[in-house]
Formats: sequence, C-alpha cells, structure tokens
Amino acid sequence: MSLKSARDFFRPLAVGAPAPLREIPARPSRAIHFFDPSNEKMAAKVPGMIGTVDVLLGNLEDAIKADNKVAAREGLVRIAQSTANLGGQSGPTQLWTRINALDSPWVLDDLTTLVPAIGDKLDVIMVPKVQGAEDIHYIDRLLAQLEAKAGLTRPILVHAILETARGVANVEEICGASPRMQGLSLGPADLAADRKMKTTRVGGGHPGYLVRQDPPRGTDSAETDPVFDPGRAIFQQDLWHYTIAKMVDACAMHGIYPYYGPFGDIADVVACEDQFRNAFLLGCVGTWSLHPKQIAIANRVFSPSVEDIAHARRVVAAMGDGTGAVMIDGKMEDDASLKQCLVLVELAEQLAAIDPELKKQYDAIETVEA
Repeated sequence: MSLKSARDFFRPLAVGAPAPLREIPARPSRAIHFFDPSNEKMAAKVPGMIGTVDVLLGNLEDAIKADNKVAAREGLVRIAQSTANLGGQSGPTQLWTRINALDSPWVLDDLTTLVPAIGDKLDVIMVPKVQGAEDIHYIDRLLAQLEAKAGLTRPILVHAILETARGVANVEEICGASPRMQGLSLGPADLAADRKMKTTRVGGGHPGYLVRQDPPRGTDSAETDPVFDPGRAIFQQDLWHYTIAKMVDACAMHGIYPYYGPFGDIADVVACEDQFRNAFLLGCVGTWSLHPKQIAIANRVFSPSVEDIAHARRVVAAMGDGTGAVMIDGKMEDDASLKQCLVLVELAEQLAAIDPELKKQYDAIETVEA
C-alpha cells in the first residue's frame, strides 16, 4: 500500500481549490439546531434565530421524506441566499447542512447543488453513517473539485456522524482522514440498531441498563428471601458512556471536536439536561437540538458556569509561570490543574464574544475579584 507524503496532505485535492486548513477553528457550537428547509414555517423562523443559536443546520437526510428531498435542498439554497449574517466566517451563527447518506440517490445532487450556490456561506457539511476513511476521502476530493469550479476561497469543513459499529471501530482513521475534518457526532438511534442494542430510545439511558445495590451482609443468595428485594437502591447506567469517551479521545488526538447527538424525548427536559451535561463533562463541545427548548438547555450546559470560571481564573492567576503547586480553598492545584483551567478560560472568552448575557456574567466575576 502506498502512503501519502506528509507534505502532500495539506495540498488542495483539485487545481484551484482553496488550501486545506492546518488547524480547525474553535468556534462556539454549543447547539446545532436542526431545521427542515422544506417546511415554510420553520424556514420563516430562521432569520429570527440568528445570534440566538451557535449553529443552524439545514437537514436533508433523515426526517425528510423522499418526495421532499428536492424541496429541502432548494429551500436551503433560498434560505442561505436570502438570510443576512448566516454562515461564513463573520456571521454570529454558523450554517451547516446534513447531506443524504453516501449510498443514497440524492447525495450527489446535494453536493453539486449546494457548493456552487451557497458554498461561500456553508461552514460545515455533516456526513451521515460514515463507515471508514474511504467515505471521507470521497467527500474530500469531490468538495475540492466543486470548490475549485465555484471559485471558493476557503474550504468547506466535514463533520462525520458515528451511526454504525464499523464507524465506531474506525473512529481514529475517520478523524485523521482529511484536514477538512471538523468533528464527530454520536448518532445513537442508528448506532443502536446497527449494534442490535435492545433499546428504541433516541439517546439517553434505559431503565433496564442498571446496577443494583448489594444485599445486606449475612444473607444467602441461594435463598428466596424477601430481604433481596426491598430497600435495595437501583442505579441506571449510561448506554453511551463508552462510545462518547472513545469518540472524545479520537477527536482530541486529531485536534477536532466531539459532539453529543440527538435527545429524542423533547418533553423530558430534565433527562435531556442530564445527558447533555454528561457529554460536556466527558469533553464534548456541543450537542444537537431538535426543538427550540433544547437550545436553551445546550447553551446553559455547554457554557462553563460563573463559579467554574471564577475558580479557573484564580488558579491561572496563582500559578504564575505554570510550574509548582499552590493551595486554593484547601485544594492543591498544579500544572495539570492549570491546563484544565486554561481550557475553561479560553472557552469563556470565545462564548463571551458572541453571547452578550454570558459576557455580563463573566465580566461580573472580574468586577467582584477586583
């Protein structure tokens, strides 16, 4: 097998295409809000959402019926062309799209229509059901050809969804398949089906996936004694912990960004927030939003708290040159702590630049500390 030279990796794959990025921009993307471009009511709400959500994603794949595929594609073109401050490097809200699967009859038309028409506004193309690096290589070359033809000056980035067991097994090679790779999302519903998991939920846990508190000491497990039933606590487990952690590691290794995917129970805002927070604590930078009420949850969860930022700033100020160790509030903080705190401080600065309310909260910390 021939290997590509490292210096060739950052050369355009088509004559006249923009040069690949050497580092993926760390743009806030707490909520990736999905909308159906063929739905006139949803389309009418898009201009009013600019600045309230980090990413608006025109969905062309699942949830769009076969006879609406063309209407959704054309609707996305109209929305992008007619909406100011949407997408591109300067807008407060990024524009993404999820194209149809690579084995579908619609995907080629998706790409050959969208890139020439709105490629200058499209920030990221989300690719569903990615199985391995070969899927990214196909998209990479095709996008380069279309960008060159359209005269684009910046490359459109690519985001892969982990929705198959093979995709999860190949997650590291997917992350490193192209300089275009922006990040990965967990696709729990399709992944559950592919793995033959026994759950029909779209994200979240399952009451049957649990551990049970041990019985009281001195009882015989062979006996049919009532003591084995009452009063024993049950702890529901997270079906997705392993996959998210593996995805986070692969993304961190390649300098791209991990995201939680959909949480299907729109009404259960409490469990939704719990799932989002688990993903945030594990290292995810954002999540999908299927309903406007989930945007507020995502913005809250994926923004560091005022308390966390205040503590992080104290550690950064106390650590000086970053060596040694200090005691703050009875806890030891060292160079590893400093690295963690710098991640939070940098994120807070990025979010404050686009979220006026957060800026007020974070600025208030400086006033109190002063």
